Amino acid sequence: MRSTFIVSLLFMAVGCTAAGPPEFRDGDIIFHTSTSSQSEALRLATGSPYTHMGIIFIESDGPVVLEAVGPVKRTPLIEWIKRGEDGKFVVKRLAGSQAQLTSDAIARLKEAGARYSGRPYDLQFRWSDERIYCSELVWKMYKDAMDIEVGEVKTFRDFNLSDPTVAGKLEERFGAGVPLDEKVVSPASVFESERLVTVYHN
Repeated sequence: MRSTFIVSLLFMAVGCTAAGPPEFRDGDIIFHTSTSSQSEALRLATGSPYTHMGIIFIESDGPVVLEAVGPVKRTPLIEWIKRGEDGKFVVKRLAGSQAQLTSDAIARLKEAGARYSGRPYDLQFRWSDERIYCSELVWKMYKDAMDIEVGEVKTFRDFNLSDPTVAGKLEERFGAGVPLDEKVVSPASVFESERLVTVYHN
């Protein structure tokens, strides 16, 4: 009850006009269009408007989003929403979550997140755990905690790399040596996962 009240206050604060706030749950995955400098290149490369994501946990003082942005860290939900374009976002949930996201599974998800906490952001989207990007964090947390793959892992060569904006960003990050066979999981891949169902969008 307390968390629902807090969520309602958050939505009033950000001016959400959708019909009623969602009932967030631990493990929900939230997506928006980032306003970061790489967002447009990511949108063009993947063909999806969703360029940033994180995983929601309900804490005593309200929902937070565990995300990879700078270091991996917890961000209050209201701050996370405000950073997205026009305050728009989508929340997805593991299909059959009531059976699968037990208290033990949630505890394992939190433990998985804690292992990545503080890791720096990976500007080159490598598959190594030393640095982490947003969709990689969520994918690996579900894989580590529940052996569930939320989204298809692809490679750089599977994306649209020819657009000038994308090519320019790749040259900035890699020079002439783009690792075309590097494993990559994008926000678009997670968003399109058949293991997830949409529970809210505005």
